[in-house]
Amino acid sequence: MITAKTNPTIQPTKSGKGLRTKNAIIGWSFIAIATIMICLFYFYPMIQALIMSFQSGTGTNLTFNGIDNYIRLFKDPTFLTAVKNTVIFLIIQVPVMILLALVLSVLLNDKALKLKGFFRTAIFLPCVTSLVAYSVIFKYLFGVDGMINMMLMKVSLISEPIQWLTDPFWAKIAIIIAITWRWTGYNMIFYLSSLQNIDHSIYEAAKIDGASAFQQFFKITIPMLKPIILFTSITSTIGTLQLFDEVMNITQGGPGNSTITISQYIYNLSFKYTPDFGYAATVSYAIVIMIVIFSIIQFKVAGDKK
Repeated sequence: MITAKTNPTIQPTKSGKGLRTKNAIIGWSFIAIATIMICLFYFYPMIQALIMSFQSGTGTNLTFNGIDNYIRLFKDPTFLTAVKNTVIFLIIQVPVMILLALVLSVLLNDKALKLKGFFRTAIFLPCVTSLVAYSVIFKYLFGVDGMINMMLMKVSLISEPIQWLTDPFWAKIAIIIAITWRWTGYNMIFYLSSLQNIDHSIYEAAKIDGASAFQQFFKITIPMLKPIILFTSITSTIGTLQLFDEVMNITQGGPGNSTITISQYIYNLSFKYTPDFGYAATVSYAIVIMIVIFSIIQFKVAGDKK
């Protein structure tokens, strides 16, 4: 009777272990500097700000006060006004910008459209301009004697100049227009790149079945772009909750705090008023909490379980 021979278990040699250790050391050496820099300039400031949010005092003379700063948030009328203004900007501007970027991306993805490169560049160009420069330009455009009022009066849409920067309602509208002008092209690029990865035969099959352009947009385009829409919605939400430059340079938060945002309030607490870095850190973590809440809501609404 012939018995089958079993192969002996191959034991790793010392040279093999040494090679893996050497490769591991080389691999970690490549990412060590980046890891240290991320921890030093990203995680350490976050932890330090969290610790500071439980302290109070003038300037750098801070003492531990527990959760008093967080309790103060709910009693601070300026903070509550800043939250209200920021949420108004969020729920109006973000959906308008996302929808506008979607429509523009579909139009610019049309193969029959001429000068596509020019239009894509023109719409994307605002997001690479200086925040301060374009904010100052918009401040002059929306002035009482600015170009916007002149054009509206010339076409007889208004009989007298609109107080864009001194009326609480119109000041918010001016900020929303400015943000939308700057960031629509940025989101459009994401949609446009995703549209170019969709097989064109899907749209051709839909046309053969009698689907209109409207039906193709809602039944094919939007479902296919769902992950990108979710991504841009979350990034736009984060950006709007951190809104600062436009408000600071166009309206300075006025009139009467009617356009002040949370980020501008943090700036005021740190540099404009008597410095209160502990409470400013608390307000900054309020933004973090709001970002988490809105992101969870968007994931739930989108039905994304991952």
